Amino acid sequence: MPPEKIDGQTVTFRPVRDGIDSEVGFNVNASYIISQNPPLCRVYWFDQSEIDAIARSPAKEKRRILIVDDDPESTHVVKILLERTGHYLVLEENDAAKAHQSAQNFRPDVILLDIMMPETDGGEVTAQIEADPELQKTPIIFLSALVTKAEAKGGLRIQGHPFLAKPIDIPELINGIEENLPARGA
Repeated sequence: MPPEKIDGQTVTFRPVRDGIDSEVGFNVNASYIISQNPPLCRVYWFDQSEIDAIARSPAKEKRRILIVDDDPESTHVVKILLERTGHYLVLEENDAAKAHQSAQNFRPDVILLDIMMPETDGGEVTAQIEADPELQKTPIIFLSALVTKAEAKGGLRIQGHPFLAKPIDIPELINGIEENLPARGA
């Protein structure tokens, strides 16, 4: 894939080889490494076969996903990988104080929400969303580095909402989104 410019930096997406990249030396689905040679270049590794399998599923109207996280790099990578499936339209919001307004304007089908953010945390954003009659039924999936993947898979919920452990595994994220999407027209 050709390099892309993201926030003024060159970004290259490369498929992993058999789920493992020998240069990085660990199993990756949506991790990144930073080149130590100028110019600074980020290389994002992903499992193309998983993205292709999702993209081959029956065509449907794109579902709207709002990602709220104070880390613009993380939200942008997730946005790119979700949109590459062809099934999602993704809006990034990196300022939790603006999350409620973004949700009102964008009308997402699902909100992916980081818990730990400066000034306004995920719990406060959730309270604002749930207090809004037009948004209160919008599913929220929390994203947290404070829990393990085992806890997340064990069905533990935060404020009644499911969550995924960071770093995010894209196929797990897509499964979580699909499980929480409201039926069309609901």
